[in-house]
Amino acid sequence: MKKIVITTAILLSAISPSVFALEQNVPANNQEQKVIQLSADYDWVNMSQLQRNKKISDYEHLLFVDDSFGLFRKQDWNAQYKPFFKDKNRKEHYRQVKNGVTELEDCNLCGFYTKSGLLISYAIQYKNDMTHAYYYDAYGNLKFIDVMSDNYPNFPYTSKQYKKNGKLVSAIAFETRDIQYMFEPDHKFKGVWYKEKMFDKNGKQLMTRTNW
Repeated sequence: MKKIVITTAILLSAISPSVFALEQNVPANNQEQKVIQLSADYDWVNMSQLQRNKKISDYEHLLFVDDSFGLFRKQDWNAQYKPFFKDKNRKEHYRQVKNGVTELEDCNLCGFYTKSGLLISYAIQYKNDMTHAYYYDAYGNLKFIDVMSDNYPNFPYTSKQYKKNGKLVSAIAFETRDIQYMFEPDHKFKGVWYKEKMFDKNGKQLMTRTNW
């Protein structure tokens, strides 16, 4: 797992996919394959607008068709996630991440740093529940939760990120390790990442990244 350097607070999946995305490409179940059409020669820029719109529509449907995945009653949310609101092993996790450790016996770790090298946040993915990742500030206070679909880490899979209070931040469809479609909570298409480049719905390049 790579350390990811950021310059402002916690950008997380607003501009980058889950830090625990695995480098696998295992066929998904038949139901999802009917929705997703994978292409060996992916070229978002040279697709027709009709093709791009179809891709966006398919992934929006995949991400948002099940409202129960994005809406929670406060009591239900707290019942499931309150034990994670504070990292009880904060000192140990912080120390391990600071020393460059990315895997412990019970969990995977990832650190987020300022340009000067200050560790300001870290993420934990427990091995007994790989479909969740928890993001903490340096003091062990929960900030965000990634919720991956049950077929994770088999591609394609989906991931949604929530604030501590259960408010949806972003939704991502992982077609492959190199291709991710990103949406905002209101279903607005944010862009598609292809390797190190992000493109808008019209094929215009928006930004680049170094941690894909």
